[in-house]
Formats: sequence, C-alpha cells, structure tokens
Amino acid sequence: MSSMEIDDGEDFARRWKPFRSLLDDENPLVRKALLDRLNNNADEGVVFLREMADDHDPLLAKHAQDLIKTLGWVDGVSGFIEFIRSQRYELETGWFLLDRTVYPNFELHCATLFLDKLSDRCRELLTPPMLSLEICSVINRVLFHEYGFRGAGKDFENPQNSFLHRVLERRRGLPITLSVLYILIARRLGFDLEPIGLPGRFMVGCFCDDRPFYLDPWAGGRIYEVDQVEEFLGDYSIEDSGSALLPVTVADTLVRGCRNLIHHYHKAEDPKKSGLFTGFVLEFERVQRIAASA
Repeated sequence: MSSMEIDDGEDFARRWKPFRSLLDDENPLVRKALLDRLNNNADEGVVFLREMADDHDPLLAKHAQDLIKTLGWVDGVSGFIEFIRSQRYELETGWFLLDRTVYPNFELHCATLFLDKLSDRCRELLTPPMLSLEICSVINRVLFHEYGFRGAGKDFENPQNSFLHRVLERRRGLPITLSVLYILIARRLGFDLEPIGLPGRFMVGCFCDDRPFYLDPWAGGRIYEVDQVEEFLGDYSIEDSGSALLPVTVADTLVRGCRNLIHHYHKAEDPKKSGLFTGFVLEFERVQRIAASA
C-alpha cells in the first residue's frame, strides 16, 4: 500500500469527522459499516485511526487502537519508538521499522524475499576462496549491472529514496539507503561490511583484511583506499578525519536517515512528517543521554 498523501487537510477532516462518533458505537451494523468504510478507504483510514489513537479522549483513543489491531494495520510510529527505546538495535530490523512509520502496511516479506533473491544471485557467482575485493566485485555486478540500482540523481529530494522497501521497488536511492542495501546483501553472504558516515557522503567500509578499503554504492560500488576517502572530508581536522573513517552505529545510521527525511519533507512542505522524524531524532538523543548517565 502506498503512503497517504493528503492534498487538503480540511477536506480530509470533513470527510472523516462523522466517523469519530462511531468509534465507540457497539451496534453490530454500525461497526460493520465503519469497518467497511475503513477497509475501502485504507490509505485515509490508516491516517484517521492513527490520529484518533492519540486523541485526548482516552476511550476514543483505545477504540481507535483496537480497530488498528482488528484491521491488521501496524502502528508503525509506536513500533519505531519502541525499537528506539529498546536499545536493541539491528540494522535491517531498524530500517524496515523506520519504513513502517510512513508505510505501515508495506509487505515486509516481499522486501526480505527480494533481499534474499539478490544475495542468492551473488552466491551463484561466488567461487570461494575469494578476496574481499573480489566479493565486492560480485555484489557490484549483481546490484548495479544486473538489477540496475542507481543513485537517485535528479530525484534526490524525493522522500521515497530514504525508505528501504521503496528503494528495492524503484531501484533508486540515496547514498545511505544504497549503503544499507549493500551491507544487508553482504551479511547474507557471511561477509561483514560496516556503515561509514562520512560528512556529505555515506559509504561502506571493509575491515576484513590487513588494508581496509571503502566503497561508494552511490557511484556504482567504486572502491577507495583510505587516502582517497580523505577528499570527502573537506576541512575536517586530522582528529575528526580519523573518526569519520570508522564505522558508525546502527543508531547513528538511523538518526542520519531520519535527518534526511526531516530535510526532504521540509522541502516538500510537509511539516507534519518533518516533525514526525524530528521527534524520532529527539527520542534517539534522549535514550542515548539516559544510557550515558546510567
């Protein structure tokens, strides 16, 4: 299901206002009519129930939450917040939970099956034993040549580039989402790569061999030696340059993804979604402060 894009908030509120009073109606016919309306207008229904689930009236909020469960609609926002607070961070889980905050009903199994398909194709081409660079060459061939994944150049500001399942569908993404994709494929192959949060360009790092190297999925998997990466660091000090070449955490990766979405939704003049991702960044920061002071 695609995300809901409400073109006129007043029209949306007017269409759904009459259904507010039906949430706690126990009449079977009324409840069936309400469920039919929600099912037949699922994109808007998700937004309506999410808003009602945060209503100041606790009874209406509970009924909205119950309907979300009844309809099998995932409350992606709550799920991502719970993930943030858990501090049990895993890259693939976290990124797909981030996707659910805007696309609550996307088909997760389709996305994971496609990741499996990509890794299976890579596995067909591997001829062990292979050097790390050779494994990366295979992944590059599959992702960028056979399946045509590319950086979203002219469409860079499109928020869809930040949602992993949409990147899999559209085969276009940002440096960070293409890097996450690359890492997830490699890990399915038992090959450990790391996220590298350079300022201005997210990359992938390989530290398996004596000489680490970096690759840029945005540039089709181009390989860089350590000294070559320094051109991306601009005026960074020597101390900052050294830390920028090290892997970042899953939390850091997700926060950067959220900051991208804040920017993209701001450019799209969607303050509600921009504010949503601002809230996630603040929640990550709050959880990290608590953990640091424990």
